Amino acid sequence: MSSFPAKVQTVSIPYSQLKDKNADLSAKIEQGFGPNGLGILSISEVPGYSLWRQNLLHLGPRLANLPEDVKRVLEDPKSRYNFGWSHGKEKLESGKLDLLKGSFYANPILDVPTTEQSLIERYPSYCGSNIWPHKALPELETAFKTLGKLILDVGLLLAYHCDRYASREMVMLEGEGLEQTLVHSRCHKGRLLYYFPAQHSSPAHAAMSSWCGWHTDHGSLTGLTCGMFTRDAVEIHSPDSDAGLYIKTRTGQIVKVEYGVDEIAYQIGETTEILSSGRLCATPHCVRAPRGDAASGVDRTTFALFMQPDWDQKLHFPGEVHIHRELIQSNESLTFGEYTEKLLDKYYHLKM
Repeated sequence: MSSFPAKVQTVSIPYSQLKDKNADLSAKIEQGFGPNGLGILSISEVPGYSLWRQNLLHLGPRLANLPEDVKRVLEDPKSRYNFGWSHGKEKLESGKLDLLKGSFYANPILDVPTTEQSLIERYPSYCGSNIWPHKALPELETAFKTLGKLILDVGLLLAYHCDRYASREMVMLEGEGLEQTLVHSRCHKGRLLYYFPAQHSSPAHAAMSSWCGWHTDHGSLTGLTCGMFTRDAVEIHSPDSDAGLYIKTRTGQIVKVEYGVDEIAYQIGETTEILSSGRLCATPHCVRAPRGDAASGVDRTTFALFMQPDWDQKLHFPGEVHIHRELIQSNESLTFGEYTEKLLDKYYHLKM
């Protein structure tokens, strides 16, 4: 019998139900995002999604394999590499620099979120401007923005139903729900992720978090595509059925989460968990690389959209806070930008 974690299908909602504002989806929201859920659910049958997913993910290997001098022009150290190209700038759990994956970050809604210099200096990872490879890979901008906008629009519909579910047990002030918070934000950030092919097969005992370490998303809601595996630029099925997304449940159990290739998955972030007083829950997760001889030379591309409040959005924290309680006072009000600064100062030591 395999000692590997159980495989669990996400709770799935068809798009036709999601866009019906009169539909009562509270049972599914609770099953996926509630206190006993996995902090993830998926939306199926989104018109146009499959095509735009393919269009963007096929550009991952092309972007990652551009000449080094071209990629260097796409780097933005002032934003801590949170705009444009980033490779080998982030640290793994071991403390080593992460050379396994490259990322391309951009705001899919606004190329220039603000021109106010003081804000750009204070919140560089939110207020910086997009950097596009107009000459080297001109099709990236449209593909990135189209998929990002689609995942945001579907995410806003999901946020509406999350608010309906949460408001059954708590008073929600005007403009403070998840939907309104995300509608008014200038902070949304897309991340095209490219996992470089392993030159040698990974050993069977390779760490579970071998491609992406254990973490919980910081923002409000994250939209995820299913990863695309390729070898020599040809799309293939995953060479290892144990590779993929793993989640740690409320009880500490680790499960592998699966959803359809044509579905968009959404995960709750910590900010939403805090503001909903735990009615909507975030979970730690990681990504496992494929192992074995079949995985040699295989790369993977995926896309995540981090939906988060505006840097100026006032967050009114509840009387009882169970995450980061050493940073947040009961009933405290902070802007999302101030809250992020506190987290960075405490955990990441990234202030320049």
